Amino acid sequence: MQTIEQDRRAPNNTMATQLDDIDLAPLMARLGAANAVFDERYPGIKLDRLPIHTLYGGAHLFNKGTPAKLGALAASHLTEYAPDFIAFARALALPGADLLPIEATSQADLDAWLAGIPTADKAGVSALETGRVAHKVYQRVKDKLQSEAIEDQRIDFEDGYGARADAEEDADAVASAKALVEAALENLLPPFIGIRVKALTEETKHRSIRTLDLFLTTFAQSGADLPQPFYVTLPKVTSPEQVSAMVDCIELLESRCGFDHRAISLELMIETIQSIISPTGANSIPALIDAGRGRVTSAILGTFDYTASCNIASHYQDHQHPSVDFARQMMQVCLTGTAVNICDGITNVMPIAPHKGADLTPGQQAENVQTVHEAWRIHFNNILHSLRLGFYQGWDLNPAQLPIRFAACYYFFLEGLDDAKSRLNRFIDQAAQASMVGNTFDDAASAQGLLNFFVNGINCGALREEEALSTGITRDELRGRSFQQIVLNRLNSA
Repeated sequence: MQTIEQDRRAPNNTMATQLDDIDLAPLMARLGAANAVFDERYPGIKLDRLPIHTLYGGAHLFNKGTPAKLGALAASHLTEYAPDFIAFARALALPGADLLPIEATSQADLDAWLAGIPTADKAGVSALETGRVAHKVYQRVKDKLQSEAIEDQRIDFEDGYGARADAEEDADAVASAKALVEAALENLLPPFIGIRVKALTEETKHRSIRTLDLFLTTFAQSGADLPQPFYVTLPKVTSPEQVSAMVDCIELLESRCGFDHRAISLELMIETIQSIISPTGANSIPALIDAGRGRVTSAILGTFDYTASCNIASHYQDHQHPSVDFARQMMQVCLTGTAVNICDGITNVMPIAPHKGADLTPGQQAENVQTVHEAWRIHFNNILHSLRLGFYQGWDLNPAQLPIRFAACYYFFLEGLDDAKSRLNRFIDQAAQASMVGNTFDDAASAQGLLNFFVNGINCGALREEEALSTGITRDELRGRSFQQIVLNRLNSA
């Protein structure tokens, strides 16, 4: 394998070689063409903003105040069931959280608690570190819920809407489009918005396209600008023909509604076995993306529909089922580094209290807390599982899940921040040499992984750019995303 040092050596024309420019010209041209094709398909991890979540809800419920209402519900849910960061850490069963003092409600309380712990009490010191991370996570989640609880939302005409009479769906398509116009004009929408239609199967293809047509036509008649970005999500894809047909419809609607060309992006839901492996045994995902003719921006894993298509019994269907991890890995190897984001599916256990009302018994109140916290932990662990597998987005069903969506993402990056900063900083200092920090050996490949850690953390809002710059890399180097280039910069400036 050629080293970085060898790569930077200038040719020495005094040395004898057998291949001249005439020999090399056609080879270099072929390599240049192939490399250009590769670079176009795999532009690498983007620094563009990536929403952590997509929240979807039935189109029949959508009105201009829906995003704000859902955000308020998410914020109140957090404070009701975790009034401070210690309660939050205990609810999520963070390592060492059970050792934290219940009466601590601030970082100062934690520091005071530490002062009374012998230095040799490693368990206490470890709990303190958990508390510090939990405090930062909790505060960032609270701030996020107050400033922008909903990052991405889909007006849903599929699972979140159900099967309804045609006249009812027609009316809801028109009403939700008018509500979207009002929300857009009053600046009430989240940064990312779109619509999910029904699948283009034989049973629902006409209904799917009619709903899309009614929705976009109604919006266009208002004269308002279509929010940007705007997404159409196509579920239960089984063939490239379905994707191509949807693109044809979108192109016609863009033209006839007077929208800009490519004003509408397309998302594909990977939730059938045919969307992973074609009838001929080939990998289906690249063909599905290509059928989108450059319009597909995301591929979304539908966890429970996918396990159902695998004929897995309902009581074994689970976010972390091995068959779902197989689908994730297939999506990852096909799409990571391309212009198409990969997005994970839902947790179907809702953190909803079973008892309602103001006059609950102590037993009912305790059962409410236990039910919510158990659902929180399931969702938290599912999200961490996705993050460890390289999926930095996911879908949520209920605003009560949003505090945990943000918490898991922030915890994932903040818990590993100090170690990642130390390793990346040391590696940059030593440039092209190997390094040791603790008992972890780093080479160029793992250093690129560390750089990706910061890029992904910044993309999803868990980390701030200055936390990456504190490692010694520059803003331009961070945006360039290439650790090899960072090393070359250091060597050339040496």
